[in-house]
Parts: sequence; C-alpha cells; structure tokens
Amino acid sequence: MASHPKPPAPVPDLTGQGQRERWLALALDAAEVNAFYAPDMLTAAIDHLAGDGNVHLIEARDGDMAIGLLPVVCKPRHGRLPIGCVANWMHDHCFFGAPMIRRGHEVAAWRSFLAQLEAAPWARGFLHLEALDAAGANAAALEALCVEQRRRRLEIHRYDRAMLRSDLTGDAYWETQIRSKKRKELRRLQKRLAEMGAVETRQLTDGAELARWCGDFLALEASGWKGQEGTALECKPADAAFFRAACAAAFDAGRLHMLRIDLDDRAIAMLVNFRHGEGAFSFKIAFDETLGRFSPGVLIEIANLNAVQADPTIGWMDSCAAPDHPMIDSLWAERRTIVQYRIALHGAGIARMQRSAAFTLANGVEAIARKLKGQA
Repeated sequence: MASHPKPPAPVPDLTGQGQRERWLALALDAAEVNAFYAPDMLTAAIDHLAGDGNVHLIEARDGDMAIGLLPVVCKPRHGRLPIGCVANWMHDHCFFGAPMIRRGHEVAAWRSFLAQLEAAPWARGFLHLEALDAAGANAAALEALCVEQRRRRLEIHRYDRAMLRSDLTGDAYWETQIRSKKRKELRRLQKRLAEMGAVETRQLTDGAELARWCGDFLALEASGWKGQEGTALECKPADAAFFRAACAAAFDAGRLHMLRIDLDDRAIAMLVNFRHGEGAFSFKIAFDETLGRFSPGVLIEIANLNAVQADPTIGWMDSCAAPDHPMIDSLWAERRTIVQYRIALHGAGIARMQRSAAFTLANGVEAIARKLKGQA
C-alpha cells in the first residue's frame, strides 16, 4: 500500500512584525494582484479555514526581501485519480490562485518555489495550479522557466469568465453593452420596486457600521437557497468567522468594497468585493429571494457597475463567476481566461522517480479519457 505524504510543517506565525512587513511590501509591489492572497484575506483564511494544518507557505526571498509567496496544500488525490500532489491553496471561498510575486522578480520567485518544493519530502507527485490568468505574470514566468529548465508543463483546463474593464462611465457602458429591451425591463422593475417603499442604494464607508453590514449579509445569504443547501457562509461557524475577519481587515486596509440596496431600511440585496492594487474581485452576492420578481440580484449588479466605473482607483473587476454565468455574462462584456496547469517536479533519487511517474500517469489517463470521449 502506498504511503501517504507527511504533512508539511505548521503554518508560521504571520503576526511577526518582520515577516508581516515583508509580506505587506510584497503585496504592494505585486506583479499580479490577487486579493485572496493579500495579507488581510489570506491571514483570515489561515486563522479560520486551515483547521487541518495542511497549509504551507512557500516564501521566495532575495536576501531580506520577499519576492514571492505561494500557499500550498498536499492532496492525497488528483481529481478522480489516486495520485498525491501539491496544489496552490484554493479554499471554498478563494476564486483566484495566482501567488504573490514581486514585480521584476517573476522568474526568480518561481525558480525558488519549485526548488523548495523539490527539496521538501512531503511534496509528492507534481504541482497542480488552479485559477491562474492565462495572460498574467505568473503564467508567463512559469512558461519561461519551464522552457529554460526543460521542465514538463501541461495546461489541463481553461475557461473564460466575465470581467469588467472599460473606460466608459457606468451610464455609457449600460447603454453600449446592454440590449435596449433588457434596459427597458430593468428600469420597469426599478420603478415597481420603488412603489413598494423607500429604496436606497449605499456603499459602506463608516467602520462603525461594518459589523451590522456583515451580519445583514450573512443573514440575507442564509435566507435563500444557499442556506437551504448548507453552503451559505452562516451555515459553518468557521466560514462566518472568516468572512467577518476578512471584511474587517480589508476595511482597515482600504480594500473592502461593499454595497447594499435597502427597501424601507431592510437589506434586500448586498454585494461584497475585495480590492488589490488597481484591481477588484467580486466575492459574494446575496439577495432576498422572496422579491425575485424584481430581480434584486441584477439591480445590485447595476449599482456595482456604476460604483466601479465612477471610482478612478479601480481599473478592472474580476467577476470570479463560474463559466457561462447567465446573469453576469449578460451584463459585463469583457472576459478573463482562467487556466489550470500541471507542473512536473524534479528532485533526486526515489522522489524524482515517484514524481516523474505521477506526472506521466496523470497525463496518460487524461489523454485516454479525452480519446474515449471523442470516440463516443
């Protein structure tokens, strides 16, 4: 029977002043922004979602300067295959997996990441990377390094998801990208909703309101189908604690972007985004499903469109949505290509042989599956 990989060393204490300062400096000079791996959100995730102790932080450094940070986990299986591997940490509420790498040090950071993984006895199999931008700095650096090192690399999946990247005003984007029939219908719904009471759209600016807004969001999300299926944040104490901690830390850092629509002072739709650099990532949306006839989810997205396009510090927003999402795909015209990679790990002796066999086996099984599917 194959032995299971030994768990990595415990996650280091991220509250140490020197380490946190290096991490913050790295995030401020990131070649590719990722709110999910920025200090505030990643710390909250480690504090509340890494209960099994299987998360390991691979830090690349140039002297005393951090040039990269890659959170990884050991997985006993790769999809349906009983092959162990190492993967970038994509917890249930993480929707982008690009590691933090310092601008101008992209290849050096990846060289260090891979060397450290190859030296780690617990790093079995290969490196599986999820949710990278096909046109991002990480993908480019990886390709260059793999060519240089003659390292096998395979793209195993890609899809396009909606993003918002435009210099137009909210109104101009609305008029240009949304069909006139749909615009007319949404204006009718807005008028009908206003007939039911006082409608107000607000963006969170006062920290004193943060705890109440978080509570309102958790309750609103849990009131719908996610609550019924047990996938709402409020259904798991650790998920709710992560959400509150991430929002609080991001607000303190000036990176939280939270909107709501109230009907007679009661939240009927809310949306949470996290910012990093010039980019922003749409995190969660919740709405009152009993008011579904007014499309409150679409109305909060319209409010979000106007807020983002009116903010000169936000250059783009990733929807973080599933491919072919029926709602956001109809509102946002731009697309971001998301990819998964399988990267061969080397090493020495038995470890190198095991890693090479795992990479070859995974590729072979997938090639056979594709061939059979094509013949069906």
